[in-house]
Amino acid sequence: MRVNPRASWWRNVNDVTADNDHQATFHLKQPQPSILEMIASGLTAVYPCHVTPQQMRQHPIGTGPFKFVEYKPNQAIKLVKNPDYWKPGRPYLDGVEYTIIPNRATAMLAFTAGQIDMTFPNEVSVPVMRDLKNQMPQAMCEVDPTHDAPSVQVSYKPPFDNPDLRRAIMLTIDRKSFVDILGEGQGDPGTAMLPGPEGLWSMPKEMMEKLPGYGPDIAKNRDDARALMKKLGYGPDKHLTVTIQVKNVPSNRDPAAIFVDQLKQIWIDGEIELMETANQMPRMMRGDFLMAIQLMGGGIDDPDQTFYEDYVCGSPRNYTRYCNKELDAKIEEQSKETDPDKRRKLVWDIDRQLQEDAVHPIFYHMRSGTCWRPEVKGLTLMVNSQYNGWRFEDVWIDR
Repeated sequence: MRVNPRASWWRNVNDVTADNDHQATFHLKQPQPSILEMIASGLTAVYPCHVTPQQMRQHPIGTGPFKFVEYKPNQAIKLVKNPDYWKPGRPYLDGVEYTIIPNRATAMLAFTAGQIDMTFPNEVSVPVMRDLKNQMPQAMCEVDPTHDAPSVQVSYKPPFDNPDLRRAIMLTIDRKSFVDILGEGQGDPGTAMLPGPEGLWSMPKEMMEKLPGYGPDIAKNRDDARALMKKLGYGPDKHLTVTIQVKNVPSNRDPAAIFVDQLKQIWIDGEIELMETANQMPRMMRGDFLMAIQLMGGGIDDPDQTFYEDYVCGSPRNYTRYCNKELDAKIEEQSKETDPDKRRKLVWDIDRQLQEDAVHPIFYHMRSGTCWRPEVKGLTLMVNSQYNGWRFEDVWIDR
């Protein structure tokens, strides 16, 4: 609540007025079909302005189906049913308790032992889920897209301000290996937008395979990458060394290890610097890095959310400070387009340019699992968004 990383979502909002106690009007600078989706996103937290940010951090309030009870750092978060919830008859549960277990293996043991009813949504990797099902066949598990895509943030500081070096990095990435190793075949190569069929704006495969590094001939891609590196003066006897900042969580550490191995194919020696989230995020916001692994993704499958958050000039989440005014104009154009087919073609053109510029090279789009005990009923998981469907207002326990 000190920094709003998604302030760029609202760049088209000119003003908001309160019409009465139950109605507000958003005044836009231009038509924007996506505005309702962004307001409804799980990443759009609306909180009362008469309560200070400090108070909200210690005891948040809202209008959801559950009320905050307590938060014990590194232990648990407890919520209780909101008797004044606006939807009659909901929620069914008396409360929700989140047990904080940093170690994934320990969390799975707690689940199989019956200490928790459900894993954290989309947090179970495919290999871990396979092992869990062997230990607990009765568990209900589902693998879905996470709308998270591990990517490498490459600074525009020397020597990475050279477009040939950035293209070489794009060309050496073997996306299929990320899918095969980390997801055991479950995962999707893709660009900035969520891949289909869940993603409604995904680029056609034949168009994607023409982009640098996306063609199926990995050997040829790397030959082209090495040719670019030799042109820049690098080779078997002269390597480029770079420190790669990595958030110390499995979803970032695991792809980082694979990426470092792939960089060796073009004489780049990557040294991983593991960082805690509280330390890494401020450095990313300041642009204090040369290369970093970051999860790209969004609260909703929508071009405005993706482009405004991660790619437009001046966005807080545009960590590399990439700025293309002409492309920003195209992003504005697609934003106000009301014809879905016309807008989709504009989105593909923008996405193509972003990949050709190697803005945030994307490894793959993750698929991960969620598991719950058979007694848990009424659970609906989202397949094209983050942090949506977590209200749990329809969930109940049959025991």
